[in-house]
Amino acid sequence: QVQLVESGGGLVQPGGSLRLSCAVSGSNFYINIMGWYRQAPGKQRDLVATISNGARTNYADSVKGRFTISRDNAKNTVYLQMNSLKPEDTAVYYCNYRELGTSWFEYWGQGTQVTVSS
Repeated sequence: QVQLVESGGGLVQPGGSLRLSCAVSGSNFYINIMGWYRQAPGKQRDLVATISNGARTNYADSVKGRFTISRDNAKNTVYLQMNSLKPEDTAVYYCNYRELGTSWFEYWGQGTQVTVSS
């Protein structure tokens, strides 16, 4: 069974930085995409960034130039380095893992709160 364990959220002042981590266990297939989504109160869950097993990345326009997604395949862990944080980045951040078997299978982490406030 695939499990995702997130860490690294918290409270930070505007302009500050945080690094999120998500460790994936129980994965079965080579072709996969790891990513981060976020959901602010009263809003839908939106894409933040994704990275494929081939290291191809994709970012939401709102975080380009400020956030960096990376992965350590040996540890099966994905990271999100968040710099120049803004109050509008405040949300619950969810780790997402998709792998291609006979079809795409998708899994979610439990979410970690990121609050940007002075």
